[in-house]
Amino acid sequence: MPTASSISSVPVADAAFIERHRETPYSTAIRTLAQEDWQRIMVPGHQASAVNSPGVAGLVGEHALTMDFPMLFSGIDQQTWKLTTPGRITPIMRAQELAAEAWGAARTWFITTGASGGNHIATTVARALGMETVVQRSVHSSVIDGITHSNLTPHFVHGAVDTGLGSNHGVTAEQVDQALTANPQSASVYIVSPSYFGAIADVEAIAKVAHAHGVPLIVDEAWGSHFGLHPKLPVNAARLGADLVISSTHKAVGSLTQSAMLQLGHGPLAKDMETLVDRVVRSYQSTSTSALLLASLDEARSHIVTHPEMVERALESAEEIRRRVRADRRFRDATPDILASPDAIGNDPFKIAIDTRGAGITGDDAHYQLLRDHRLYCELSTTSALLLLVGATSPVDVDRFWNSLQALPEAEIEPERPFTLPASCERGMGLNEAFFAKVETVPYTEAVGRISADSLAAYPPGVPNVLPGEILNDEVIAFLRGTAAAPSGYVRGANDPALDAFRVVA
Repeated sequence: MPTASSISSVPVADAAFIERHRETPYSTAIRTLAQEDWQRIMVPGHQASAVNSPGVAGLVGEHALTMDFPMLFSGIDQQTWKLTTPGRITPIMRAQELAAEAWGAARTWFITTGASGGNHIATTVARALGMETVVQRSVHSSVIDGITHSNLTPHFVHGAVDTGLGSNHGVTAEQVDQALTANPQSASVYIVSPSYFGAIADVEAIAKVAHAHGVPLIVDEAWGSHFGLHPKLPVNAARLGADLVISSTHKAVGSLTQSAMLQLGHGPLAKDMETLVDRVVRSYQSTSTSALLLASLDEARSHIVTHPEMVERALESAEEIRRRVRADRRFRDATPDILASPDAIGNDPFKIAIDTRGAGITGDDAHYQLLRDHRLYCELSTTSALLLLVGATSPVDVDRFWNSLQALPEAEIEPERPFTLPASCERGMGLNEAFFAKVETVPYTEAVGRISADSLAAYPPGVPNVLPGEILNDEVIAFLRGTAAAPSGYVRGANDPALDAFRVVA
């Protein structure tokens, strides 16, 4: 099995590679078009004029309106670029080719519906491969949505859970092997790595297990979009043997929100999926794809590849925060907890988990007070921890954060931390059957023992605590209601924000 240190080495880019990635073919094409004196009598309706849409221009700037071209605009669609291989391609195709090279993928698709849209695509691909799939239970809720809509039969593998920190992590190769052996009709494996808290699973070993069973490995690498792009960062899933990878590029690499990528791996199983993936991408992708989102993917790839010094600075700022936390009296660096997880062979250096147990304040209260009093927005909180996300090319103002953290009040008596992650509920009905069944809404006091019609996920991180078809119990209802009541709490999928009522199968 690889060690934590062995996954922290990626190919070092040479000068020619760096120079090639200064190219931004799609973004350049958009910018060039915007410089022309167009009379626009076409979509979008603002027609690049701040006079026509002053409110929109006030949000994004008039310059952004000039670059908001529709798909199939002739100057983009017909302009071609020479490939290193025979043939000619459009700027968007060239941009995707460069992205594939940067992440070591066989092929990359740009998508504008986020990693959630990527998971819908991937679950549809999985359904085309077969009716059954082995799935990590702590996947994002969009995976569950996709499985439900595709009428896949999931065989869940339950990953590690840190009930103290309130975090889900990943699965091991041994667990996947056991699940595939027990469910030989499964046609794919679907896992998450890294976890929301940054735990990195042994993707290479899991890929070997999946391939030994003759099935492809799909990896939701939404939180690891920066992996594989710098020698001090972990290797990414496409290079470790995954066949299809969902990458939420905006999360750490810095493209615009809702922009993401799908990456095809290498090997015969991935190659066999290529045409299918391409067809599914086309069926899900909007016919009015945002040029701004696509261009931001092109620019973000170029920036992170050609500015390794920015990655270095961001890494140093993250490590400086950890150093201060390790030396602090009140707060504790929770990285050792993450690395102690049985699935973890490493952790994301840009995720900083700060244990607030013993600090005289809950993680949720710390999160809220930092937001309210210091205008400091952390990524996530649980009752026991604060989680920070450092952008891969965005160094943190460490002093501002540290001074704000130190200014948090300390209670004389350690506060209660009543909510921990609940265990999975018992299944009473199939996912698809429950989702499409007739439903009724009942008060939470009457929901215990009823079958949920919804996928309910404490968000972030968006891992479903209840799936359609599962039987609601006291523990999960209390957890979800507690989450909804927290200052930064939100439950995805709930019809009632306070969870005073639940939708159940009639």
